[in-house]
Amino acid sequence: MSIESEYIKQEAATRVRILSEALPYIQKFAGRTVVVKYGGAAMKDSSLKDKVMRDIVFMSCVGLRPVVVHGGGPEINSWLDKLGIEPQFKDGLRVTDAPTMDVVEMVLVGRVNKEIVSLINQAGGLAVGLCGKDGNLVKARPVGKEGIGFVGEVASVDTRLITSLVENGYIPVISSVAADESGQAHNINADTVAGEIAAALGAEKMILLTDTAGILEDYKDPSTLLTKLDIQQARDLISAGIVGGGMIPKVTCCVRSLAQGVRAAHIIDGRVPHALLLEIFSDQGIGSMIVASGYTK
Repeated sequence: MSIESEYIKQEAATRVRILSEALPYIQKFAGRTVVVKYGGAAMKDSSLKDKVMRDIVFMSCVGLRPVVVHGGGPEINSWLDKLGIEPQFKDGLRVTDAPTMDVVEMVLVGRVNKEIVSLINQAGGLAVGLCGKDGNLVKARPVGKEGIGFVGEVASVDTRLITSLVENGYIPVISSVAADESGQAHNINADTVAGEIAAALGAEKMILLTDTAGILEDYKDPSTLLTKLDIQQARDLISAGIVGGGMIPKVTCCVRSLAQGVRAAHIIDGRVPHALLLEIFSDQGIGSMIVASGYTK
């Protein structure tokens, strides 16, 4: 037997073993909603982007109900630069005056959202692009900080449109722009939108695709990855300063969604090809899973 045919046999055996390992998870999560916050490197690297789209379509094909939420910071910065508008940040929030808000809405709703929809459809899914304004899906309110413009928080979520779509086999793709009571558009952090939508849907899982391996006890050492922790442990890590910087809002968002009924929240490394499938359908998983007490994967 040639080396090549032996390799093909081994590769086929590996594929079958992986599918077999995935079966219990497919059975357990069939019919359950999984909210995926899509961002980071997986949004910029075209090879990773294609793999994320295939993962989302795979989830849909085996009976899960994926809902995708996205931001698009780098693309917003690129368009602000083209239009000669200087990006500004205050306390980690993008300062969003009226001209910047126009660009944010144009880029997130008009470009990034439709690209994701198109890629999912090319991969064999049925995606529908939305923003918070559609069907009053998300209502915004100003965050109330001085000098940051139209930056919003989630005031309420109406899940009827999303539920109608997922029940009919569609994959909703939602950009993090929403209007307040007066109709003024606001830019909302996409992690926050994902967490609030997951809570409102009573999702099985919320998954944040990030540019880090997950929650690390020592942020310089990937081998200190915490693969599973509960809400109290997550809060303690923030209090102790082990979770710091940009990871604080992500972990806080996970804890908030769990407190409102989401069963598990995951922070995973979107730089790893097929990170979504590895986390959901394999025994090992690849990131950090935060759970309400008593939850088993």
